[in-house]
Amino acid sequence: MNRRDLLMTSTASLGGALAAGCASVAATPAQPTPFSVSLPAVPIVGSAEVFPVRRIYCIGRNYAAHAREMGSDPTREPPFFFQKPSDAVQYVAPGQTVDHPYPSLTRNYHYEVELVAALHSGGRNIPVDQALQHVYGYAVGLDMTRRDLQSDMKDQKKPWEIGKAFDLSAPIGPIHRVAQTGHPVQGAITLSVNGAVKQSANLNQMIWSVAEQISRLSEAFELRAGDLIYAGTPENVGPVVRGDLMVAHIDGLPDLSLRVV
Repeated sequence: MNRRDLLMTSTASLGGALAAGCASVAATPAQPTPFSVSLPAVPIVGSAEVFPVRRIYCIGRNYAAHAREMGSDPTREPPFFFQKPSDAVQYVAPGQTVDHPYPSLTRNYHYEVELVAALHSGGRNIPVDQALQHVYGYAVGLDMTRRDLQSDMKDQKKPWEIGKAFDLSAPIGPIHRVAQTGHPVQGAITLSVNGAVKQSANLNQMIWSVAEQISRLSEAFELRAGDLIYAGTPENVGPVVRGDLMVAHIDGLPDLSLRVV
């Protein structure tokens, strides 16, 4: 059998699963996997169901003062986004303080408190005035950052994924459905460390609203159910060390409490 025949036979043995145009092959009972992979999920308030996490998108520099402290001009910069792996989520139950491990390789580990929008549907090129129809609910989140690694990569003009996309870098509280919270457009967003307030702003100070973020993201990616959007952090991001207690707060949602260990 020549190489061409071998390739054709191998493809056919998959039952047409690799037909032209297929984005991926889904595991089914007829096509079992050699091992199991858990699907990250976040509890939903008032429900026995959980929210399955497909992707995590984050927007950079979405509060003017934070953009300035990061060396950017918020009046000139269009929105930009990056991603974290879906299993970067660390669920934090209301009323509990969970241990948050200090990650490897860094000596400058930063907090960033953020509103998180959870999508139940999506699409491409979504108009701003239709964007909020795709939001299932909201949660409080943290975009934890290995700032020294991020800065080093920026200086070298290399991708800075290593500073953002690592294990448990996306703590999150339970998801509250829109019917429970509405669409938050104003209200306090704060982060305290050991009882001292470090970040303090109002959601209405976002440069790009959640609806605008969804619309812009859908120009570059096909958004889908299960996507989380971390909607940006206010100014005064800063470091934590082992033993520090972080409390993230957004009006109308339960606080997140994490102890760095």
